Amino acid sequence: MKNHKPIILRIAVPTPLRRAFDYLAPAGCDNTHLQPGVRVRIPFGPRAMVGILLEVSDQSQVPAHKLKQATEIIDKIPVITADVLQLCLWAADYYHHPLGDVLEAALPVLLRQGKPALLALESYWKVTFEGVSLDDKALKRSPRQQELLSWLTQYPEGVSRQQIKERDIPSTILNTLCKKGWVAKDSKENLFPFVIKVPEAALALNSAQHNAVTIINAAINFQVFLLDGVTGSGKTEVYLQVISEVLAKQKQVLVLVPEIGLTPQTLQRFRHRFAVPVVALHSGLTDKERLNAWLSAQSGNAKIIIGTRSAIFSPFANLGLIIVDEEHDLSFKQHEGFRYHARDLAIMRAQSNNISIVLGSATPSLETLCRTQQGRYQHLRLPERAGDAKNPIFTVLDIRKQHLEEGISPALLSAMRTHLDSGDQVMLFLNRRGFAPVFMCHGCGWMAKCQRCDARLTYHHDPRRLHCHHCDSRRGIPTKCDACGVSDLQIIGLGTERLEQALQKHFPSLSIARIDRDSTQRKGSMETLLEDIQEGKHHILIGTQMLAKGHHFPNVTLVGIIDADGGFFSSDFRALERMGQLVLQVAGRAGRVAKPGTVVLQTHHPDHPLLHQLLRESYHFFATTLLQDRAQALLPPYAFLALFRAEAHHAEQANQFLQQIKNITDTFAEKISIWGPVSAPMAKRSGRYRVQLLLQANQRPLLQQYLKKLLPEIEKLPSKHQVRWSLDVDPLEMF
Repeated sequence: MKNHKPIILRIAVPTPLRRAFDYLAPAGCDNTHLQPGVRVRIPFGPRAMVGILLEVSDQSQVPAHKLKQATEIIDKIPVITADVLQLCLWAADYYHHPLGDVLEAALPVLLRQGKPALLALESYWKVTFEGVSLDDKALKRSPRQQELLSWLTQYPEGVSRQQIKERDIPSTILNTLCKKGWVAKDSKENLFPFVIKVPEAALALNSAQHNAVTIINAAINFQVFLLDGVTGSGKTEVYLQVISEVLAKQKQVLVLVPEIGLTPQTLQRFRHRFAVPVVALHSGLTDKERLNAWLSAQSGNAKIIIGTRSAIFSPFANLGLIIVDEEHDLSFKQHEGFRYHARDLAIMRAQSNNISIVLGSATPSLETLCRTQQGRYQHLRLPERAGDAKNPIFTVLDIRKQHLEEGISPALLSAMRTHLDSGDQVMLFLNRRGFAPVFMCHGCGWMAKCQRCDARLTYHHDPRRLHCHHCDSRRGIPTKCDACGVSDLQIIGLGTERLEQALQKHFPSLSIARIDRDSTQRKGSMETLLEDIQEGKHHILIGTQMLAKGHHFPNVTLVGIIDADGGFFSSDFRALERMGQLVLQVAGRAGRVAKPGTVVLQTHHPDHPLLHQLLRESYHFFATTLLQDRAQALLPPYAFLALFRAEAHHAEQANQFLQQIKNITDTFAEKISIWGPVSAPMAKRSGRYRVQLLLQANQRPLLQQYLKKLLPEIEKLPSKHQVRWSLDVDPLEMF
């Protein structure tokens, strides 16, 4: 009798351990289903877990009698497709993160839990025959019902619950139409997404846009394009016309956007342009909605997928193009757990699929500009605004020695009145939410601080509270000083709440919209605010950087930047780059159509040479100067960084752990600069002390090889169990 060799399954399990695990195949399993990328249910310690099959073998370093048997092969076909598996393998290797965690991040929540990879039933609503035949006069006294019925008729196959949410349609109106028999509700396996009946026509292109479309469409293999256009230059129209060519070849498109807040308006524009299914993928969806969108992309039913950073792991039947909009945005970097950069993974995925990728921005990152200078990316410029729109005019206000009322100068107030009297909208930018950043005792100088973080508590007026924006702890407003007992307590500094209150006194008859994290917490509130702004319901807009990212406000003719000085004096070497990007992105909201735009920038440093270079010359002169400074200082993109972070309840534990890592490096580190260990800029956060160790190399392969030697040695340190530690390759923030 022959001895059959066992079937060994090598499985990636979502654990902190940087290795795969061997299991015996389930008894009687169908070998045809043993493909890399299928999910496998396994016993792992006392728990049952879901892992991903990496390979099948007949050998293991673990003796056969010690191997546990897998419980179940969940899938008949891989849920992790071949190109996504390849991307995850590369990412786990480059970012030195456990492969099981990486693969788990690539799956929707329901698939991580072992649920079937099947489309869930979706409710949908469509106009009935009676509704279509309805006389227009029947709803003359019910304009909202008439508006809803008119919108529904554009979708003969029906609309989903998600689409109804996106339009913020009250359920009462929808239910009324259903009771009257003019709209019917049903369910279907996959009614996600829906296609508009009559798509909009493409817009006319200027010469720069036409040149960009022609060059991108001519690419037949992997190529990276930087679409570098000033704000309002029509980058989205270039995307749309390039996408049209890709769709004509029966291929799919992935569009990455930095924020959930940008997704609804992007979805609306894409759905109105193309008579194909367009889906969204982001954390704002329910688990069921996210799975349906994911499976629609995998099946090829969804032709355009618009999503935030995690959408880079979506499966595609026939991917033909990737677009990364606002490629410079920090939101594309994941700062917790698996610390990847979606833009960089998008480039790797485009390369492995041998397709083009377009990186779009009005203020490209220095890393991307450096690669265009090196000839690795093709640089496509859109130097002018599209149509009749002109670039805004900048006015620098020297506010030294001026009387400011809640941060606003008399000149800015005067400019606001002029624009508002003309029926235009005004936008004010202040990147600080809350009412005031400091709550202080006038008697002894005590300031309210967070007990869990090295940070001051921010004073909020509505509702009244002291709030830590780092750990989210909150407390009531004290009536006496915690230190001296005096009741003379004051609020110092300016936040968006305080700015809103001040403007209500000057413009009591005008509507003011404040857009920050506090005012947009409720689901759908951001979409409602943006729609109201578009319709002209609000005259003055106040916001943090949430308001600066890619929004199109055609009636905004004046933008006021309350305080742009912070970037000049930060210890972060990236602060000047981000300051320049933020200023121009905010400024880009002004004068986006035929009306001229003005930007008023308040500063205590009107003569700063970099500010003049940014505003009087261009972002590229500004960025070139910063690149020269980075090259001289041997900082990214001319050097490569990796950051070890350690957190512990006692500072010495975190410091000792990183010191042990530094001691290990002395034995085999060559041409690697090691800085630290030092306390993080915020030394204590959420009750833990934080210490950092920075590694720097002039060559990327050198740093990668070094980390591969170092990590196995770190795993041997007993002290690793006393701290939380992480490795961040290519860190963007030193917080």
